[in-house]
Amino acid sequence: MRRALSMTLAATAALTFAAGCDTDSPTAAPITTAPVPAAPSVTPSAAPSVSTPAAPSPSTAVPRKKLKRGAEGAEVLALQQRLTELGYWIGEADGKFGGTTQQAVYALQKAAGIGRDGSVGPKTWKALDRGVRPKPRSTSGDLVEIDLKRQLLMLVDDGQVTQTFNTSTGSMEYYEQEGRTYLADTPRGRFTVGRQIDGWRHAPLGLLWRPKYFNGGIAVHGAPSVPPYPASHGCARVSIDAMNWMWKNDAIPLKTRVWVY
Repeated sequence: MRRALSMTLAATAALTFAAGCDTDSPTAAPITTAPVPAAPSVTPSAAPSVSTPAAPSPSTAVPRKKLKRGAEGAEVLALQQRLTELGYWIGEADGKFGGTTQQAVYALQKAAGIGRDGSVGPKTWKALDRGVRPKPRSTSGDLVEIDLKRQLLMLVDDGQVTQTFNTSTGSMEYYEQEGRTYLADTPRGRFTVGRQIDGWRHAPLGLLWRPKYFNGGIAVHGAPSVPPYPASHGCARVSIDAMNWMWKNDAIPLKTRVWVY
């Protein structure tokens, strides 16, 4: 009986494919047998790999007041300036703690291996003081690195991270579409941006803002919701504002290499 059960599970695993968030792609393949139960989703507080600290900024006075979305004032401006200094993308530093700043705080918290609540308390202030930055794996060339464990998307130039974004990748959960079962997976590997759409893509699984496809139906794209944990059908989500910045600055042109690990 144990042997039969093992063979059944092995056969099911062999037929498990990732569809991606745009299932019109010819690479999308359904699961043709009943799936095994989905693995538990990564929790927001999952510990990331070691980050590389940068030297503390002597010119930035870091306050100790707890800050969260909706806060305004000089303390928020100092926070935004420090995040920018460390390479966490926030757009414009305007002294207002909005969604874009919260996304940057998520990214910092992921890099530091602390709770991902999007607010700035004692542990997050300490991470800012230490100058925590994520460490890339590549050493040369311009590319995008997507760290699935830390849920970070990084723009890397010759081994140096120039911008870091909060991202949300495949949830590793099963979902149904047109009577078939798929796995929401973001496959690891090395890819290249091969096509892009400058606008909304009305994909079968939802709306994708200005997607840049690098693996069949899997893309880096803007989304209204980018939580600090895996939640997509396979794509790497970033905020709408972040995606607009990438297009405006040609940060991920066609033929850009993408390393997912």
